[in-house]
Amino acid sequence: MARGMRREIIENQATKSIFSMELVYKRIVVKVGTNVITGNDRMLDAAVMQNLVQQIATLRTQGVDVIAVSSGAVGAGRAQVQLSDKVDAVSARQVWAAVGQIQLFHAYREFFGEHRLVCAQVLATKEDFRDRKHYLNMKNCFSALLQSGIVPVVNENDVVSVTELMFTDNDELAGLIASMMSADALLLLTNVDGIFDAPPSNPAAKLIPIIDASATAAKLNLSTAVSAEKSSFGRGGMLTKSSIAQKLASIGITVHIANGKNPSTITDIVAGKSLGTTFLPTNNASSVKRWIANAHGYEKGTVYVNAGAAEKLLSPEKASSLLPVGITRIEGDFVKGDIVKIAREDAKNTNGNTLGFGVAQYGSERAQNLIGMKNQKPLIHYDYLFILTL
Repeated sequence: MARGMRREIIENQATKSIFSMELVYKRIVVKVGTNVITGNDRMLDAAVMQNLVQQIATLRTQGVDVIAVSSGAVGAGRAQVQLSDKVDAVSARQVWAAVGQIQLFHAYREFFGEHRLVCAQVLATKEDFRDRKHYLNMKNCFSALLQSGIVPVVNENDVVSVTELMFTDNDELAGLIASMMSADALLLLTNVDGIFDAPPSNPAAKLIPIIDASATAAKLNLSTAVSAEKSSFGRGGMLTKSSIAQKLASIGITVHIANGKNPSTITDIVAGKSLGTTFLPTNNASSVKRWIANAHGYEKGTVYVNAGAAEKLLSPEKASSLLPVGITRIEGDFVKGDIVKIAREDAKNTNGNTLGFGVAQYGSERAQNLIGMKNQKPLIHYDYLFILTL
């Protein structure tokens, strides 16, 4: 049988299988790790990439919106270019990213083209999420691409992303996009089967299939079970993935951490099959609160509150705004509309205990004058307040 004919039969069988099922998601973000699409030689694995694209193409024919976030540019560049020891680490990363990004996207363009799909390259930095205006501009771009039937392929712009401009890794970027685009689910594809109750190197380790975000903090300390070790070629690790998964689940987005090397992981998950580790969502936050939930690192100041205010803000029984009467001190300068961090005053910790983030309804100068006063306008209204799950 000819190779092309055999491949067409396999693709038709996969498509028929997914068509016969009721899909559980209509919009997903798929993050592909470096270790998924590269081999031990650090070169891009064409067979794995083709398979991933095939799965995305199958979902597109079913009307599922897919945004792909793909690592691999730095790894691909490193495999192509040998640099002198005199080149510092930051410059080396920039060079490898510049070289590797061309190779990475060229491969995606070819593979999507085989399915008569157009893909778009989107390179992002943390600065693109710095304020509401930039945030909405990027959201509009993704919406236009999806409405036009184009598959966005996103990567961090490692050529210019250095030090404070860098995301923790592409897991963080994928989480921001999933939140911004109100995705039903985020799929974090790695080269292991999910999260285990002990380091995977332990023969007794068992896969954790379900994690309830509302019960995680009280019943499961992931930091003791999840290894902090990062992947061989990328910057990410399972601890980062679990942290992002918990945050997204708390704002209503289901997160799956699964093995992207398996040939049907994406389509199986969207068809409702249990694979890897699934973080079940809790509250379905508004689009504004989803933006605020991902505001860590963008805040212009910190507002410290007393124990009484902290208790009210954390109460699950009644939604509360942040009033000046509960504020003990303010650090930083901010104006109306800026993101501020809320922390519980702690004599043992000068940085306090972070409770959440919110949008200031007026500036820090006015807020300073109202500290401790009753019957005043909220500094942060509940509709613009996101409290972390502690």
